[in-house]
Amino acid sequence: MNIKIICGQMEVIPARPDLNYEKIIHCITKARQEQADILLLPEMCLSGYLIGDIWEQNSFLEDCEYYAQQIVAHSQDLCVIFGSFALERDKHNEDGHMRKYNAAFVCQNGKLLPGYAGRNFIIKNALPNYREFDDSRYFYSLHKLCSEENRCITKTIQPITIDIKGASIPIGIMLCEDGWTENYQLDTAQVLADNGAQLLCNLSCSPFTLGKNNKRERIFSAQAYKTALPLAYCNSVGMQNNGKNIFTFDGCSTFYTAQGEPVAAAGMYEETFLTVEWNTNADTIHANCPPAVIKDHTNERQIAEIYQAIKYGTTKFLQQCGIKKMTIGLSGGIDSAVTAALYADILGAENVLLLNLPSKYNSDTTRDLAKQLAHALGANYAVMPITESYERTVKQLETTPITNMQTQEQFNLQLTTLIKENIQARDRGARLIAAASAAFGGAFSCNSNKTEISIGYATFYGDIAGAAAIIGDLWKHQVYALGHYLNEKVFGREVIPQAIFHIRPSAELSDSQTVGNGGDPLIYPYHDYLLRAFIEHWQKTSPADILRWYKEGVLAEKIGCTEEALQTACPTPEILITDLERWWKLFSGFAVAKRIQAPPILALSKRAFGYDHREAQLIPYFSREYYLLKAELTKK
Repeated sequence: MNIKIICGQMEVIPARPDLNYEKIIHCITKARQEQADILLLPEMCLSGYLIGDIWEQNSFLEDCEYYAQQIVAHSQDLCVIFGSFALERDKHNEDGHMRKYNAAFVCQNGKLLPGYAGRNFIIKNALPNYREFDDSRYFYSLHKLCSEENRCITKTIQPITIDIKGASIPIGIMLCEDGWTENYQLDTAQVLADNGAQLLCNLSCSPFTLGKNNKRERIFSAQAYKTALPLAYCNSVGMQNNGKNIFTFDGCSTFYTAQGEPVAAAGMYEETFLTVEWNTNADTIHANCPPAVIKDHTNERQIAEIYQAIKYGTTKFLQQCGIKKMTIGLSGGIDSAVTAALYADILGAENVLLLNLPSKYNSDTTRDLAKQLAHALGANYAVMPITESYERTVKQLETTPITNMQTQEQFNLQLTTLIKENIQARDRGARLIAAASAAFGGAFSCNSNKTEISIGYATFYGDIAGAAAIIGDLWKHQVYALGHYLNEKVFGREVIPQAIFHIRPSAELSDSQTVGNGGDPLIYPYHDYLLRAFIEHWQKTSPADILRWYKEGVLAEKIGCTEEALQTACPTPEILITDLERWWKLFSGFAVAKRIQAPPILALSKRAFGYDHREAQLIPYFSREYYLLKAELTKK
């Protein structure tokens, strides 16, 4: 028997069940027109997933319940399987709120089919509580329910039997994390297979992370092969955020054969139907679309995915916020150049205002490069020098007497070079760019990259301000790579001047810190990778790890930089230790305060600063092992 299955890869709009309901009804209507037998829709496709404590708003929950009932009523002549939440008003979670489950509903001919534990829904068991996920704050797991009601979980997890064309078909349904069970005690897919499922369906709301699709392919292919069952992976697209991070949901829904081979795959960030014919007798799946193409995993492909994610996520975020224009401080360096090019690509150059804000420390080189970029983009452009206002601020601070009201003694403030640098950054950001963006309309950007954010190489209320940090999850070397990609693949011409890729990065805030003299204190070919090890390694790298690897001669290999970069930055153990302690103290010290107050960062990596990487403001710590290794390496 042939069963037609459609995976509805739809954009889920967070906290808008009314809009998502309209999309779902459209999917149902289209699926019925195409004579589908089963329509799969993503996890939390009605409510959205990352919606914060709106989960505690009763009126919102009631609306979602109402729309879910309407979806069930529209399931005539079609089996619809969709994800939302289930509410039990007579039970409460540990925090006192009404009990909610992350759930899947199976409906057919206007009725809900029986689910788990005497309920008419399927309950998610594996609730992720890592990275950006915080599911147990809001939802009750199947495992806890079974423990509470003295049920055997492996007997509770059962396939749902669907009657299609006179036959009864048992389908095993998982919700996202239930399929990512490599590190869980319970293998949900295997339990469903053991309990008689003939098809596995995973409804997901899984955000994009660079390299994550590789893991998805591996996990679900292996799952299909191990259980010897065909598997459908149905993911959503769209943008959702948790306040501190902006996440893109890339879709990439896929059907796998019982041999683990992908036979049909949806594109990234597309609202689309993925349709297959499942022959239950031969247990084969035939795609009604071109064969699935496994993406290459080259560096070039990674940069393409970075660009795709930034453009898609930023576009959706700006639309959600109602931002149609963007003002950007354009220094003539790579970070502001890439940010400007991205916003011009997203909003149109006519909706972008680029401001060059030179002080007496800015070189003619960077001024000229900023102008060249603005001209190449065709954006709005202005030069607003800050020297006069900066010098007036310095004079006012240094000459205004401060009176001790107890002793009546007077003194004057003494401004260090660092304070003077920060005055310039705040004058640019908090005064000129913020005011200009209000007058131009829209918002202004934060141009900080991940390397700078790591060690707080930014100024409070100055260059770390803005509506969003769209390159805030990119290391410096990735920013350069994205700049080349924008020129070569997006614009097809030299929009970002080649000279920007070659000048030494510099904030240009003092005589000792210019393009031609000094520059940034970071040696990016080494420090990018050192700092990445602190944040993105699953087992967080500590200073002790760095010294141990250095002693063993494997430091470059462990953090991913070249041996040449390591030797250039740290030619001796003493220099390496001094350098390490400098950046570790900043990374785990005051930089945390800056990261907490930074604009929302668009997440791209395994760990983006913000809610994806949770941290407290603490005193920097060096372990006992660190001090032993330090003494050994310096022979002290």
